[in-house]
Parts: sequence; structure tokens; C-alpha cells
Amino acid sequence: MSAAARVEARSTGVDAPLTPVGVERAITALASVLTVVLTAVAFWLSYEHLQEVAAAHGMAEAVARSWAWPATVDLFIVIGELLILRASLAHKVDWWAIGLVTAGDGASIGLNVAGVGQDANVLNYVVAAVPPVAALLAFGALMRQVHAYLARRAMTGVDTPPPGVEAPSTPVTISVDRPTTPLPAEPADGTEQVPELPALLPEVEPASTPVAVDAAPVAASSTAVDLCTPVVYPNRIDQLVRALYGIDFTQPSTARMTQAMAAAGLGASESTARTARGRVKAREPHLADFPAAIAG
Repeated sequence: MSAAARVEARSTGVDAPLTPVGVERAITALASVLTVVLTAVAFWLSYEHLQEVAAAHGMAEAVARSWAWPATVDLFIVIGELLILRASLAHKVDWWAIGLVTAGDGASIGLNVAGVGQDANVLNYVVAAVPPVAALLAFGALMRQVHAYLARRAMTGVDTPPPGVEAPSTPVTISVDRPTTPLPAEPADGTEQVPELPALLPEVEPASTPVAVDAAPVAASSTAVDLCTPVVYPNRIDQLVRALYGIDFTQPSTARMTQAMAAAGLGASESTARTARGRVKAREPHLADFPAAIAG
């Protein structure tokens, strides 16, 4: 008889479209999109106003130059912000990048305001100053979001879920099987009964299987190898032909022997070369085993 206790822990997934996490993600995505749109619009307004200023001050006939000239001001803001982002990821302060942003934004605001003219009212100056200021703030906010994303990726190495999201837990099943011990029955006479001890199981010694090992010694036999002990030839032509066998371990052809003989000043007779090769083979029969692919 046994009593089984089964405990099962499982996580219940909640698929709700309006959870706090979903709202946070939606707000973050919407803020990112609006930041990009605001940055683009602000830069465009500032850029076009600076183009009008350039056209009104000496570049009216050079249309291409008047449209390229504002880039010499507004791009300093972009370059400086990117350098500040790089420095912040490295936990440093780049004063040169801060100077670029300050110079670019100051020049953009000043030129936009100065382009309004001297007889304008205060509201005209405010309208001219809003686009460059908005471009600076919007682009800075965009770089801040990019920095936060890259910093989170650098610390974790993976895309971690936003705060408040709990990773689903794996169902765990625990089974407990406990035997129930019957209560000892009390004797009728009231004496205490000593519980019986379980019989000890005899120890069983595992039988070992004998393994027959063939311990016969293995005699290592060596085979004699003929290392082609050099033979001294009294004839110079025989010596030359014998040397040709040891160059590439092939039987020398007739043309090869005659060329070697001519180079050594021993003539170029083909019959003499073949005769010398026959004498060499007669004295060293093992040379006949050499490959004769190029033999003539």
C-alpha cells in the first residue's frame, strides 16, 4: 500500500494586449518614430532657411551652391552627436565632439535668426530660431535612445526582455511515493512487543568471468635489406652509367647516357652506352628492378 503525493507547478501565460509591458513597448516605439520624424523636419526647415539666406547673400544665381552651403553648418551637429555617442559608449567625454555640436548649433541658430532681417519683430526671430533648436534637441534624444539600446546589448549580449517581464517557468512535476508502515498491534496481555528486524539479505558476490589471455610472445623478425653497396668500376663509362641509376632510381635511357658521356668528354656512342649499361646490370642484378619507363 502506498500514498502518492503529486505536486505540479506550472506558469499560466497571460496573453493580454494591454499589459503594462505592452504599453511600455508601444510608447517606446512611438517615441522613437516621432523623434526621427521631428529630427528630419527640424533639419529640413533649418536647412531650407539657411539656403534662402545663402541665396540672398551672393548665391542667388548659383543654385547648387546655395543648396550645398547649409551642409557646412548643419553637418557639424550630426558629426558631433555621433562622436559624443561613440565616447559615451566607451565611458569617456569627448570635448572636441561637444565643441563641434556647440559650434554647429550656435552657427545654425545665429544664421537662421540673422537671416530674418533687422526690421522683423520678435516673433519672426523666434520662428527662425525654433527649427535649429528643435533639430539639436531631437537629434540628441535620438542618440540617447540609440546609446541606451547599444549599452543594454553590450552588457547582456542578448536581447533581454523589458523590466516587468518574467521568463516563463518550466513545469515541474514532483512525485513522492512513500510506503505506509502498519502500526504494530498491541498484545492482549499488555506486554510490550519487540518489532521483528528484517532478515538480512545474504551478500552475493558477483561472479567474475575468466578471461583467457593469449600471452604468447610475438617475435619481431627483421628482413635483411640490400642497401645496394656501391661497386667500384674500373671503367669510367661504367662508373658514369652506374651513377645515373642513383639520381632518380630509374633505369637511364640511351639518350640520357649519351648526353652524360658527351658532357664528361667520353664520346656519344649509343652502342658503347648500351654495352656499359649491360655490364652494370650484370654486376648488380638488383638494378633491373628499377622502373624502366624512360629507358631506351
